Amino acid sequence: MSIWFGEPSVEWANARCEGTAIRSLGIEMTEVTDESLKGRMPVDGRTRQPGGVLHGGASVALAETLASWGASFTVDPEQFYCVGMEINANHVRPVADGFVHGEARPITRGRTTQVWDIRITDDNGKLVCVSRCTMAVLAKPSEY
Repeated sequence: MSIWFGEPSVEWANARCEGTAIRSLGIEMTEVTDESLKGRMPVDGRTRQPGGVLHGGASVALAETLASWGASFTVDPEQFYCVGMEINANHVRPVADGFVHGEARPITRGRTTQVWDIRITDDNGKLVCVSRCTMAVLAKPSEY
């Protein structure tokens, strides 16, 4: 059973990221499963820290991007929108090149808040970062 409202499209989401930090960091959503959203980000000059490995802030940007799109895909966009309230991350392994791959899964999807678990791995599937993001579900204001 799918957690999504309607049929989310990674192509549509990726197209909406032009001119944003998401695009600047090379983040792209890659797959929607029945219960998760997946994406990836390159480890290159845009996302490395001066020490030559993935910047922790870039990992957090990937995590929040996946949680934000994931939460947005679970609500009726005519009535609601989702914004980040809190995020934390534990960085467990450095990565110097290639891609990191994130998978976001909801822990809970309430009426006004959602909590998402995001696991980021390297190209070999080794855990790089564990993140948890709390999203607010807000009613869209009246448009008249």
